[in-house]
Amino acid sequence: MAAMKSALTRRSSEDSSGNIQRERIVLPVLGMTCAACQRHVEGALAGSPGVLTARVDLMRNRAAVEFDRWVTRPEVLVEAIRGAGYDAVLPRNADTADAGKGQEQKDQAQRLQERRAGWRAAVTIVAGAVAMTLSMPMGMGDALPAATVRWGLLLGTGVLAVWAGGATYRSAWKALLHGETNMNTLVSLGTGVAFVYSAWETAWPRGGDVYFDSVLLILGFLLLGKWLEGRARHLALAAVDALAQLQPSTARVRREADEGSVELVVPLDEVVVGDLVVILPGERVPVDGVIESGRTTVDESMLTGESVPMPRGVGDRLLAGSVNYDGAVTARVESAGAETTLAQIARLVEQAQGSRAPLERLADRTSAIFVPVVLGLALLTFVGWLLTTGSLPHAIAATVAVLVIACPCAMGLAVPAALTVAIGRGAQSGVLIKGGEALERVAGLQTVVMDKTGTLTLGKPALIGIVALEGFAEQDLLRMAAAAEDYSGHPLAHAIVTHAQGRGVSWAAAEDVQVMPGRGLAATVEGRAILLGNVELMREWSVPFPDGLSADVEAGVTRLWMAVEEGVAGYRLAGYFDAKDTVRPSARAVVSWLREQGLAVEMLTGDSIAAAEPMAEAVGISKVVAGLLPGEKVGRIRALQESGWRVAMVGDGINDAAAMAQADAGMAMGAGAALAQEAGDVLLLTSDPVGVCTAIGLSRVTVRVMRQNLGWAVGYNAIGIPLAAGLLWPWFHVMLTPWMAAAAMAFSSVSVLVNSLRLRGWKAPLAS
Repeated sequence: MAAMKSALTRRSSEDSSGNIQRERIVLPVLGMTCAACQRHVEGALAGSPGVLTARVDLMRNRAAVEFDRWVTRPEVLVEAIRGAGYDAVLPRNADTADAGKGQEQKDQAQRLQERRAGWRAAVTIVAGAVAMTLSMPMGMGDALPAATVRWGLLLGTGVLAVWAGGATYRSAWKALLHGETNMNTLVSLGTGVAFVYSAWETAWPRGGDVYFDSVLLILGFLLLGKWLEGRARHLALAAVDALAQLQPSTARVRREADEGSVELVVPLDEVVVGDLVVILPGERVPVDGVIESGRTTVDESMLTGESVPMPRGVGDRLLAGSVNYDGAVTARVESAGAETTLAQIARLVEQAQGSRAPLERLADRTSAIFVPVVLGLALLTFVGWLLTTGSLPHAIAATVAVLVIACPCAMGLAVPAALTVAIGRGAQSGVLIKGGEALERVAGLQTVVMDKTGTLTLGKPALIGIVALEGFAEQDLLRMAAAAEDYSGHPLAHAIVTHAQGRGVSWAAAEDVQVMPGRGLAATVEGRAILLGNVELMREWSVPFPDGLSADVEAGVTRLWMAVEEGVAGYRLAGYFDAKDTVRPSARAVVSWLREQGLAVEMLTGDSIAAAEPMAEAVGISKVVAGLLPGEKVGRIRALQESGWRVAMVGDGINDAAAMAQADAGMAMGAGAALAQEAGDVLLLTSDPVGVCTAIGLSRVTVRVMRQNLGWAVGYNAIGIPLAAGLLWPWFHVMLTPWMAAAAMAFSSVSVLVNSLRLRGWKAPLAS
């Protein structure tokens, strides 16, 4: 699926002044190893003329850059990265099937490189262990003259260091040429000092120790750590890779030919909107489409988190990536390639995984000064040991240990690793969280405000009664109402249209339809102006109510009033429609879980209090604010925020979009309008509110893991560096040798990734 593995995404838009032409590109970056590298690349891009924003993703080794295409070009951005001492390449166009193959080849090359790093690590560690044995007073080296052993170790270590650590030394040298430092600077300096001193002691012996074993073990453990880190990264990014593999590369298309209809298997990029595709049992659906013939059941679990196969028949929608179980169907293509729901989900997941969480600010501030501070501490360690003991070997050993134990990698991966795994895990559970900032806001929520229709209820009210007032016939009311409501997407509109269709009613198209959110609509039907809406709309238009007719309705019932214009006399009330919705089966369990987590729950609705209160009581909500217009929902959210509450708004309709934008976190139900989904910080891919619990539960545990990672990264360096410097030596004669420091450094970043990978096994608190 080409769009899923897109290395290049571009958006062009012109600002209001017409001076900026925005374009976005994602560049693969080679040679980054730690948070300091990430900061250097970001700085180089941000300082390049025409760059508007630059975000470097250390987990995926890529940079997302937004720039003014009138000022700069992608080639200039690549040169800016190369000028900072790293490498970058222009991505291939990802809108073709070849791009997907190119990404697969890139992944294979990366895995091959990691396997080579693993072999180098194994060989170097074994060689280091042999060198350590030969260097021991009672080791195997006693059978040979000491000078012969040391010269052999010097030559062997020199060759292996270049073979195993060549990339590390080249990276450090490039950084030095650009006046920068990174993790490779520390490793290169540490191993270089140990090797030069050992070579000096070999050529001009003075009775001191040599550290050839430490040089090899430092490089070996560094490579071992990178190999383990690479494997952990693949697991962390597995969710997006799984999405990329859902869409087949070909489709079976039915097309007309001279001899009649023929079925052709064609590459996916040759399928266009309007084609007829045939999906056989057991095949994955290649496109988004509507079934025109056949019945089946489909598995959409990888897309929506819905574990139960869903029945699909004529007129039902199929999603690309879902599995066709037991029936052959023919579907008309609505969207293909990059426009499918699957492609959009994958893009959202990749963008969210590459976003920056507020908790990363600590790592950003630390990485800016980390390596220079460690270099200063290493110098102090060397001088301190030399002055207090007069022993050059001890001073060098402690200095090398300080240089190699320091690890900015763990700091740089602490937050992105957890975020990447969590975003992927959420997508597998049918919840899309739009980035690190949104995730942290969801984790800190105190109040959840929920819309009624379509959120706590099924959003499919059924018409239970039609009352025509004097002078009007029920059939006429239904026909005129259906004509007007045919242009509305509101659940009550669907109820009226569906009821009319069920009774075989036909109607002429309405004219001048004007939807008034939160109140109803006005239209011209059969040459007469009509109003359809709630009692507030009738009062707004000064529609009189006949004597003895009450605006009150039965509990749990929503009433839609209808008025017809009668010349100069204005609008006259013609009748009303009563409808009743059904509470979602999971709604009560959702509200109960939210309360158990210490969250306040409130219902906001534009419906009447009579219709809302029974629903609220059924799901366990005690606070209900009814009869609200869209602007009044925003006001209620703002009032809660001004009282000090961090508020989430959960909704599914266009009426909720403004309230979701105002809330600290907006959650848009999967069946909602596109505008509502754009406003949401969290998209629930199904229309089940259990996704709210999934989003909050996952966000809270992820923030907890992020803090654990940061605590470990900070604590590791805060404890490890003093230990390596010999802080405990005066009292306990305990000191880390250089190779021990290297082992600790190698496993520090791996431990952060392993802790983050625990999120892959996280289970949603409620099943959908």
